Amino acid sequence: MLKRLLAATTLAYGLGLSVASAETISMWVRTGIGDSFKEVVKAYNAAGEDKVELTEVPFSELVQKYATAIAGGQAPDALSLDLIYTPAFAAAGQLEDLSEWAKSLPYFSSLSPSHVKLGTYEDKIYGLPLSVETSIFAWNKELYRKAGLDPEKAPKTWEEITANAEKIRALGGDTYGFYFSGGGCGGCMIFTFTPLVWGAGADILSPDSKKATLDTPEMRKAVDIYRNLVAKDTVPAGSASDNGVNFLTFTNGKIGQQSIGAFAIGTLVTQHPEIDFGVTLIPGVDGKPSSFAGGDNFVVTKGTPKLEAVKKFLEFTYSMEGQKIMAKYGSLPTRGDIAGEVLEGLDPRLKVGIEAIAVAKTPYTLQFNDLINSSNGPWATFINAAIYGDDVDGAFSNAQSEMQSIIDAGQ
Repeated sequence: MLKRLLAATTLAYGLGLSVASAETISMWVRTGIGDSFKEVVKAYNAAGEDKVELTEVPFSELVQKYATAIAGGQAPDALSLDLIYTPAFAAAGQLEDLSEWAKSLPYFSSLSPSHVKLGTYEDKIYGLPLSVETSIFAWNKELYRKAGLDPEKAPKTWEEITANAEKIRALGGDTYGFYFSGGGCGGCMIFTFTPLVWGAGADILSPDSKKATLDTPEMRKAVDIYRNLVAKDTVPAGSASDNGVNFLTFTNGKIGQQSIGAFAIGTLVTQHPEIDFGVTLIPGVDGKPSSFAGGDNFVVTKGTPKLEAVKKFLEFTYSMEGQKIMAKYGSLPTRGDIAGEVLEGLDPRLKVGIEAIAVAKTPYTLQFNDLINSSNGPWATFINAAIYGDDVDGAFSNAQSEMQSIIDAGQ
């Protein structure tokens, strides 16, 4: 679906149509991007001659609206785009090739590797990291204490996590040992669940993204771990119908453990100071950690007359000043070479989010939405059926077949 939409709009922007004055960069961002990037823009606008004019677009509408705007010659100069969609727009010829400039940046090699990978198409760079998000594991130290567990000991295996979950659930009432948004939220579960298999060296797609590789011993083990957590009543029943609305249930203080996003560290610190929590990397099924690298890439619309001004703004965002502003307002540094200095004086738990970047992955496919994000897609359907259903073999077989069909149709 996305591929057809992009194909229909290819080249339309490059017909000499411009949408903003020479001194102002127009840029779209998704609603909910947070204060970190807005504050960077505010600082840039206050200090420089060029200005950045932000327009917020509802997250669910951004991809289609951008493609439609390109077709009508009304696209912004730049866009904050969920990194998973970067390959599709690059493949459609709608983004500026930033390769030469990007590689000339002295800190290029220190930029978030998953973002750069997703920003690359046919060896050319079309997207660079703007906001970096990683998935991590959190535990409630107070509930650990009450359950007789060591609150300062981060669990390193799923055997430990499961045993801890049972002890926390034994506290009774509405206190549970674990939580995840499993009810058709493909995006939630690619973010928090897939690291279990990535850490063990397996994946859901082949390296060239042409084969579905869902049915592996590692994925079978990961499913068994989650099924066991559900079967032992360590997970609230509402998990099965949660489409992501309650993704941060950990903040209610009644959940002992949950895989969350590093962004939630800031949320917990500022909005839930009553919760004493620890964070660590998400263990794989064999104990080796991994993470999902999410967030947004900075992309530039092909044909914009303001390319040089856009580059200047992105360089400011990557500067020490820009990185410190973003970190102050809850965003992880995109530059690993200065991450320590950027986070100095901030909550030390943010460093776990940085550690996660080094082991994080993001599936590379032009069909991410149809395969994974769609609530009716094979990944979301698989998660629900495999973890909550009675026919695990059928769930694997159906999802493997459906994923391969979607991949084959897009070749």
